[in-house]
Amino acid sequence: MKKFGLFSIFVVGLTAGLVAQGPVPVRGTIALEGTMRKFYRGVNTIVVTTLDGMDHVYHFTKDLVVHGGKGSGVGALEGLRGTVVVHYTIEGTEQSAQEIDRIGDEGLMVTEGAVVQIDRVRKQITLRLDSGRTETLRLTDRAAVDAGTDIDPTSTGTTKVVVYYSDTTGQKVVHFIKKTS
Repeated sequence: MKKFGLFSIFVVGLTAGLVAQGPVPVRGTIALEGTMRKFYRGVNTIVVTTLDGMDHVYHFTKDLVVHGGKGSGVGALEGLRGTVVVHYTIEGTEQSAQEIDRIGDEGLMVTEGAVVQIDRVRKQITLRLDSGRTETLRLTDRAAVDAGTDIDPTSTGTTKVVVYYSDTTGQKVVHFIKKTS
């Protein structure tokens, strides 16, 4: 009985220690796709709803980068609705938006393919499209560091992705990569 009591105390103590540790902190920039729902200029906050129906609240500063909005900086958020990708960091419990990409009409375009190669030094990704041809696209600085880190470099040609890119100067520049298989 005494051994059982000591064992119980050990298990309870171990469990309490694990719970107290909390989740592993996330480092770097995270990207999340969702629908822009609300913009609160006075408190520098936006609300984005993900595909699973969860609302996420992000704070931002005046140096926020917005691709595909009307205007520049925070002003580009006025009237911005529809699908967006929010690039954010987490400090404590606060999620801070660094960049917002509008997807669709006046924003980033989307294409799918299988990853042939990601060259983070040259800031390039090569995809094999459904048509069988390959295409090499540039990566933004942020995408070269953060995007596609879950893609196994040894699985050449088998990892399917969706890439979100701009094409303002005749060259496709990838802002975000989402693994689909």
